Amino acid sequence: MSASPQVLIAGAGPTGLAAALFLTRAGVSVRLIDAAPEPATTSKALAVNPRTLELLEPTGVADRIRAEGQDIHAIRIARDGEVVATLRPRWDRIAPGRPMTILPQTRTEGLLAGALADLGVRPERGSGLAALTQDADGVTAALTSGETVRSALLLGADGAHSATRHALNLPFPGDGSDTPWHLADVDIAGARQDEGRIEFQDAGPLIVLPFSGGTFRLIGFGADLAPRLPKGWTVTRTRWTSEFRVSHRMVPTMAVGRVALAGDAAHIHSPIGGRGMNLGIEDAFVFAACALDTLNGQPGRLADYDRLRHKIDGDWVAASRRLTGFVESASPTARLLKRHAPPLAAAVPGLIDRALKAGMGLDHPVRVR
Repeated sequence: MSASPQVLIAGAGPTGLAAALFLTRAGVSVRLIDAAPEPATTSKALAVNPRTLELLEPTGVADRIRAEGQDIHAIRIARDGEVVATLRPRWDRIAPGRPMTILPQTRTEGLLAGALADLGVRPERGSGLAALTQDADGVTAALTSGETVRSALLLGADGAHSATRHALNLPFPGDGSDTPWHLADVDIAGARQDEGRIEFQDAGPLIVLPFSGGTFRLIGFGADLAPRLPKGWTVTRTRWTSEFRVSHRMVPTMAVGRVALAGDAAHIHSPIGGRGMNLGIEDAFVFAACALDTLNGQPGRLADYDRLRHKIDGDWVAASRRLTGFVESASPTARLLKRHAPPLAAAVPGLIDRALKAGMGLDHPVRVR
């Protein structure tokens, strides 16, 4: 059996990297493992919201994200090519100094990993969790590499197909959709670099988000998204395409004894709203605080972690399910609302700010107690 870290973290995506960074900065010894032999090279997640920037501020990573990322200064909502509302978030009022920033998840992961490496910790790749047992004093983990690791606590941040969740025999109730969503990263001539766009069309929704450097992410139904762009926009290069199917699922508990779950291992939902990676980093922040207290002799703090995070994460899964159903719907009522609700909402003082706060993770405090 290898030397015992205080916390073993399974999964070196943004949630696991953030948890390792928060814990290491607090003086906790960690090991970070990941079954994949190499880091991901493509990104489904893009948005880094103001709450995440706030949590990462003390680590220095927030400034690096802001330096590399693209701020969003306006969101245009259109129906069949006609702009029906333009939302201009007042970041100085909603989240001073921390606007929503678009940065591919691979780069966010790279920046987190770099900050962690500066502290002497690096992900151990090609070695995932195979099985675990736990007792009153700690967790014994069998790794796919054949190694056995004993730790005081274990965090499963190992994604939607989490081996940690399976080892705990936890169900993952919810539902999935058979409708494929398509992704494309393209260079576009004629589009503003600091604006996002949401198009409601008969063929389904089309979301356009800018990266820094002239590249845009297209998200929508149908494999050929480029012909559905507004007039005057021309795709000059296609860099990457992919597709996915949406599921909405939530574990019944996020902590069992000395083992906790975070990020996609605990909850998955539609990308609409851009909360997925951000909720995982929130989980990591709260877990780190609860784990530190547990290691300092405060029993029951992992149960607090479940109490503090389960409702917040579960509420967003439910909200995302409702919002995705509305966006996907082709009913006459939904079509009418998509045309008329955005301009009406934009005309109501403070309503857009409240809606943006929900999407930006600012609709609730991040509590550690």
